[in-house]
Amino acid sequence: MFRFFTRPRAINFKARSPERDLEVDRLRAGAIFRAIEDALQAARAEHAGLTARVDEVLARAAITLGNGTDEYLTREAEDSRNQDTLGAEIANGQRRLSELTVSIGHYQFLRTALLTRFPDFNLAKTSSGSTARTTT
Repeated sequence: MFRFFTRPRAINFKARSPERDLEVDRLRAGAIFRAIEDALQAARAEHAGLTARVDEVLARAAITLGNGTDEYLTREAEDSRNQDTLGAEIANGQRRLSELTVSIGHYQFLRTALLTRFPDFNLAKTSSGSTARTTT
């Protein structure tokens, strides 16, 4: 059996060049980085839009609430229902804003972890305007 290993044979194995390995690693890390950046930007955009909508609903609710100390005593039933609906929508919006804040923090952590694990990966602007990483 050992004769099998000692026989001279033609070896057809070739490894890639270190430059090619570096490029493949860079492409893989770049794909992950772009996915994290896309998720981060989408979450930030949703947060900004939802913040504006919640602020608008809060302003409308404040106007319909009235400014009298006994306003709730003379409020019409329809206005009370509208207040309840606005209150529920505001609560849902604020809940989602809290969730988005946590998610944004997680995406930022993932981005930082990727950048620290791949130290040769430097920020550079891509042609589309988003950030990507390339080795210098």
